[in-house]
Amino acid sequence: MATKKIEIIYEDDNLVAINKPSGQLSIPDREQSERSLKEMLQERYGQVFTVHRLDKDTSGIVLFAKNAESHKYLCQLFEERKVQKFYTGIVIGNPKQVQGDIEAPLAEHPMHKGIMQVHRKGKPSHTGYRVLQASPFYSLVAFELFTGRTHQIRVHAKEWGFPLACDPLYGDGKPVFLSSIKKKYNLGKFEEERPLISRLALHAHKLSFTLSNGELLSLQAALPKEFKALMQQLAKKTNYNP
Repeated sequence: MATKKIEIIYEDDNLVAINKPSGQLSIPDREQSERSLKEMLQERYGQVFTVHRLDKDTSGIVLFAKNAESHKYLCQLFEERKVQKFYTGIVIGNPKQVQGDIEAPLAEHPMHKGIMQVHRKGKPSHTGYRVLQASPFYSLVAFELFTGRTHQIRVHAKEWGFPLACDPLYGDGKPVFLSSIKKKYNLGKFEEERPLISRLALHAHKLSFTLSNGELLSLQAALPKEFKALMQQLAKKTNYNP
């Protein structure tokens, strides 16, 4: 991904908000295996400061501070839970309860580094959810993070019984094909079916917080086109009216 293709959602003298694509690192990893979003921004702005991060396969809003003072202020907002964080995800199945909360403590798996699990001795974790569009196969869900644990939505969705689509760690990891939701789907003899979506179906959709000058800032990153494509096909092909 070239630097010129960075999608800036908002920018001022103190911070920059980016719509990160799925598959890109927010910050450098230990292996230095690929260029991260932070490194790309440093090429453009010079020094930038990490405020928070998204999983590599999660898309959506990421904030970076442009100076130390702003970095301290923004990190404090996140630490004190004064930032409203909204995500949109596609889950496998059709939840019967359309709105609710998932409160389950999370801890790292003792045998598998980087994998989280629900554990009674874990850190308190709270996710709100609301079903936006449902079908028997997949459903579009809005999530609100009240805490910010590693992989929180992904683990809580699994605990809820409706894991995120295409999640290789906490779901089946399988891509979604039109043939799996459309009756009598016919593919040409020499055609190879392409998935409607093959990436982790989770997108950081909205952040709201108060700037240091007292102004309320609400940022949004549009839903990825593959999310829209899948939900449009579900509405059209399943003849399902929730």
